Amino acid sequence: MNIHPNAVTATRAALYLRVSTARQAEHDVSIPDQRKQGEAYCAARSYQLVETFVEAGASATNDRRPEFQRMIEAGTSKPAPFDVVVVHSFSRFFRDHFEMEFYVRKLAKNGIKLVSITQEIGDDPIHQMMRQIMALFDEYQSKENAKHVLRALKENARQGFWNGSLPPIGYRVVAAEQRGAKTKKKLEIDPLHADTVRLIYRLALEGDGASGGMGVKAIVNHLNKNRIFTRDGGRWGIGQLHRILTRRTYIGEHQFNKRSKAKELKPEAEVVTVEVPPLIDRETFDAVQKLLHARNPKVTPPRVVTGPVLLTGICYCGNCGGAMTLRTGKNGRYRYYACSIKARQGETGCKGRAIPMDKLDNLVAGHIEERLLEPERLEDILSSVLDRRQERAERRRQHIAELNMRLTDAELRLKRLYDAIEAGVADLNDPALKDRIDGLKAIRDQARIDAERAQAMLENSTHQAVTPATVRSLADTARRRIRLEGGGYRRDHLRALAQRVEVADREVRIMGSKNDLLRTLVAVQGGKSAGIGVPGLIPKWRRGRDSNPRYP
Repeated sequence: MNIHPNAVTATRAALYLRVSTARQAEHDVSIPDQRKQGEAYCAARSYQLVETFVEAGASATNDRRPEFQRMIEAGTSKPAPFDVVVVHSFSRFFRDHFEMEFYVRKLAKNGIKLVSITQEIGDDPIHQMMRQIMALFDEYQSKENAKHVLRALKENARQGFWNGSLPPIGYRVVAAEQRGAKTKKKLEIDPLHADTVRLIYRLALEGDGASGGMGVKAIVNHLNKNRIFTRDGGRWGIGQLHRILTRRTYIGEHQFNKRSKAKELKPEAEVVTVEVPPLIDRETFDAVQKLLHARNPKVTPPRVVTGPVLLTGICYCGNCGGAMTLRTGKNGRYRYYACSIKARQGETGCKGRAIPMDKLDNLVAGHIEERLLEPERLEDILSSVLDRRQERAERRRQHIAELNMRLTDAELRLKRLYDAIEAGVADLNDPALKDRIDGLKAIRDQARIDAERAQAMLENSTHQAVTPATVRSLADTARRRIRLEGGGYRRDHLRALAQRVEVADREVRIMGSKNDLLRTLVAVQGGKSAGIGVPGLIPKWRRGRDSNPRYP
């Protein structure tokens, strides 16, 4: 067939259709209409429609869109497969002014023009400027819409509702309230995975019975080795597990709007705290945070946590407050703890002295063995802590009793309803009766879950009755555990009993935390190592000057 040289080839067109949300795409809100108008537009202008790109549920504020990138890749290839890209409006193509101009020019370099069905403009400079102004308005409108959406989400969170993302492991989303066509949702504890979260915290604080408190990597290895998988059945990773150990959701305080899209922390004023059922008690959570903080290389160098020197990282000069570090003499034959300020600046910085390492180690460990781990003194030091724990334990018992009463009451009510149905007094097909049964079942099941959780928290608490026999047993076991076979001391044990040692001119001051002391002793009594890590907070259990060892 002969073609006349003056014949005009039909303009080839590609349609780009986009909706903003997956929900719009699912319900076919706008894509069919965009397609219909686009095909009619091409037919009216005798365009040959060669390809259609459909973007279902993607934002136009960025270029992270698969179909958009496929269209750009095709439009910049040689030879170009189409001559124009047809969109319903320029906002379907892009809502960012700068990015829109970048891609318009990129297509133009390959001879492809962008046209809008509802915003048709020419090619002269004034019309190009009009397109840029429209893009600016689209960008502004997009940002305003985002502000309104975020405001609505924050208000939803303030009312205690869940905003639709995947909940943390250990929780599940349940319908809480119906408002018109919208179902408001909240979080509840997921009994299938809650125990995994509790286990992770227990391993971090107490270990697995063969060692002391475990670090993040050790917990990951333990879970994977024992085939305790993630919610999706996968293997655990370090980052994933660290997020669980630091997430405040597990103490009942879920933080919404904490980070921006760029993962940057937002100001506290913009963060909304949503109350959810707690999985972990606050005392356990705070103790784990102290451990993570102390083991952070930015806070405590790895050599301090894992090094062989007994008091590295917890020994300080009593005169200037500077760290006392290890110094050697005679080619390493003699080892000393010396003030680092004096070592760097001389006596103008500090007049602190150097002390033989073995002498100070024995002095500190001996004092802990002979004075701190003495039954009467232990009872005196720990009495206030144990009293508070006794009060908390009593409150938990009362709460468990109330939950069990609620559970029993719901079961009795259900039994009466079932008896009425069997006797023919009530009609099972009555919608009101069904709602009543479902409501009582929900109350019963929630009361059972809450009671089991409270009972587990009570059983996992470190409360021990203050009796002479108990204190004597704790002290004797701790004395045995602090020493290693063949001499020397158990480093992690000592550092859990004492978290700061200050060396002054005439005395050595040893300080620590009452809570950590009790936790260490109970862990030892239970057959676990007392290695609880290096706490980041140092409340003083020192009762006075006479309780501290002195050296000549």
